[in-house]
Amino acid sequence: MYLMKRLAICAIVLLPLMASVPGFADEDGRITGSVAMLETGDPIRGASVLIVELGAHRYTDNDGKFEFERVHPGRYHVVSRLGEVLTGEVQVVEIAAGDETALTFHLEVAADHYEITVTATEHVETAFSSLQSVESMDSHELSTLTASSLGEVLDHRVGTGIAKRSFGPGSSRPIIRGFDGDRVLIMQDGIRTGTLSSASGDHGEVVNVSLADRVEIVKGPATLLYSGNATGGTVNVVSRHEDHHRFPREGVRGHVSASGGTTNALAGTAASFEAGAGRWLLWGSGSGLRAGDYSAPGVGEVFNSRNSLQSGAGGVGWYGEKTYLTFQAEANRGWNGVPFASEFHGAHDHEDEHEDEHEGEEEDHAEGEEEDHDEEGSEEEELERVSLRNRRDAYRITWGLRNLAGPIEGFTLKLSQIDWHHDEYEYFHDGDSAIGTTFNNDQFVYRGVFEQSEHGALSGRFGFWGIDRDYSAFGEEALSPPVNQRGLALFAFEQVDLERVKLQFGARVETQRYRPAFAERGEVHEHDEQEEEGHEEGEEEEGEEHHEDEHHAPDAIDRTFTGASAAFGIRAETWRGGAFVANLTRSFRAPSLEELYNFGPHVGTLAFEVGNPNLESEVSTGADFSLRHQSERGYGEFNVFYYGFNNFVFPFATGEVVDGLGELEFIQRDARFVGTEANLGIHVVPGFTIKAGMDYVDARETLSDTPLPRIPPLRGRFGFDCHIGGLHLEPELILADEQNRTFDLETPTAAYAIVNLRASYTVVRNRVAHQFAVNVFNVGDQLYRNHSSFIKDLAPEIGRGIRATYVLRFF
Repeated sequence: MYLMKRLAICAIVLLPLMASVPGFADEDGRITGSVAMLETGDPIRGASVLIVELGAHRYTDNDGKFEFERVHPGRYHVVSRLGEVLTGEVQVVEIAAGDETALTFHLEVAADHYEITVTATEHVETAFSSLQSVESMDSHELSTLTASSLGEVLDHRVGTGIAKRSFGPGSSRPIIRGFDGDRVLIMQDGIRTGTLSSASGDHGEVVNVSLADRVEIVKGPATLLYSGNATGGTVNVVSRHEDHHRFPREGVRGHVSASGGTTNALAGTAASFEAGAGRWLLWGSGSGLRAGDYSAPGVGEVFNSRNSLQSGAGGVGWYGEKTYLTFQAEANRGWNGVPFASEFHGAHDHEDEHEDEHEGEEEDHAEGEEEDHDEEGSEEEELERVSLRNRRDAYRITWGLRNLAGPIEGFTLKLSQIDWHHDEYEYFHDGDSAIGTTFNNDQFVYRGVFEQSEHGALSGRFGFWGIDRDYSAFGEEALSPPVNQRGLALFAFEQVDLERVKLQFGARVETQRYRPAFAERGEVHEHDEQEEEGHEEGEEEEGEEHHEDEHHAPDAIDRTFTGASAAFGIRAETWRGGAFVANLTRSFRAPSLEELYNFGPHVGTLAFEVGNPNLESEVSTGADFSLRHQSERGYGEFNVFYYGFNNFVFPFATGEVVDGLGELEFIQRDARFVGTEANLGIHVVPGFTIKAGMDYVDARETLSDTPLPRIPPLRGRFGFDCHIGGLHLEPELILADEQNRTFDLETPTAAYAIVNLRASYTVVRNRVAHQFAVNVFNVGDQLYRNHSSFIKDLAPEIGRGIRATYVLRFF
């Protein structure tokens, strides 16, 4: 991937900046204080203290003391916490020139966790004060939601517009406001994960949230900081070693967890640590998780719905007065079954449709696999199941400057190399196995962000982003030729803070270039002709010949797309504790590789896909309005959104059947998405909160007023939170209306109501916290189906079960 060449280019660009690094700016205020346990008054070592507006972060020493020097005059929110377990009341301070302010925090097991986000603007802020619509789930909450995939963890967050798409549990992926695939960006610590989960329904993510400090879901203009494609939003999994990692920290801290569950025999373990001394910080983590076939009411075990995931990571960082440098390496290994895939594979002839590619592939496979690819043998053998085995190796370098004088306050550069490989294994009843398709997706991503110094009410950041991606696939579902994709973007995000009113402006200019390895794909048509000659007696050859003549693969031509995106947002304080937020966006999206070049039978979408290399850029105009309230009596948020699209790309069902699968052509039409989200919490008495939420989206192709596929139905949620000391109870009722607004050939789903119950108990001792969590899901063992599942007609969702988790955190 020419890694050294890319590093050299970045170095040439940045050397002048490094040579001109100035010293610290003079600052006028000072904040000191202490952190102690509420119950005992004992000082707490290793507690974090955060000045939200500045993103400044400190850890308490052995005596529980902390100190911030050179704090600009202004009004700040200061919050303290201990590993998402203990939190203290947010304190607001006014700093004037020459002031020294002393604060005292008393931490306790919190009923409400203070939601912060770094994804929304790449600057620490509260979720409530953000101009974006933000959902932030901390590690304390995530520990009660043990699941086998990211989509499963975020499922049933009713009121947020987040649902899941799946082809079984191991492949589930978040849907945001009805948007799926390339329009939802999945990131890990601010960089895309590099998987192929957006390309196919049976491909999943490899992120294990048991190692995460937070999961942040951001909808709105902030997505321009990361991608022009993320119209729906972005999901950022923030690891324990990434959060606020611009400063060193002394001592050792970490966690160990273990989970187990019924109904799918889930079992998992995870552990992480970090150790700091002087200017150095060392960290590492590892996890393993497996789940068997799950059971569903009325059908029993869903065969081949099992999955497994293992990961390991380690890194080291050095932190100087003005700069810091970190390096991290991560390895992920996993596999997941694809339920019912054997039936869909059997729908079309199991012959080698890409003979030349298989011949090349067989030379690389292990000894003995040649006979599995034998054409006559594969006709005779009966396919039992299909599983996907993946491998992800990721390397990241982060370099940063901070506390600079002049117009630039800081700079961060991230370089990420990700090598992704997965094989689709076919297992036969006689015990043989073969690799049906092999995928490779290698990418190098670089991202630099300059943080501006505050100039009166104005602050912001701007930067550059680039990607060099090599994609290739070989085998039965190699629907596209190998493609090299290169992208480059410049972006800026500015904010004007007028105290009661905040304004934000964002812009992004991006270009994407696709270069297929070859253009002509006549061999697909030639093989189809040969296949026709071998049809058994009684088939209508003339009809088949006519049908195949209509399905030549279009030439995979080079394409380049360039466009601009822009956003404007305003947040105005209304009543006490209330705010009105409005965002307007215009977004450019280049068609994805799959939309341009795919051609052939694709089990992952249950369709014969026909891409269109002549697609134009997709342009959307969005409006998002929000009313928010937060006070001692409760909180509430109500969102209304609208997205109108020109040249919206979607798979259109032609009604034809090719190779036993319905044909889908990627076409462009005008479309619109409209919907609403609402969340309400009423604090009845201290420690007891009634909660409710709902979300709804309607998405249609406007010319014919046809609903778009796999759009979640109207959903509602009712429940309460009860905290008594370290005990936390959270029962909830999830409701979903029937979904009969369906795409052509899509089947409707019935309404359902399910009950879930989460409970946890936390015990905190000096430097150690124990958390015991239990999640009882689908208490009534109700049969229900997820409308966004590719196999909803064959497999209901999981039945009643219990999952238990134990987490030990040390500080």
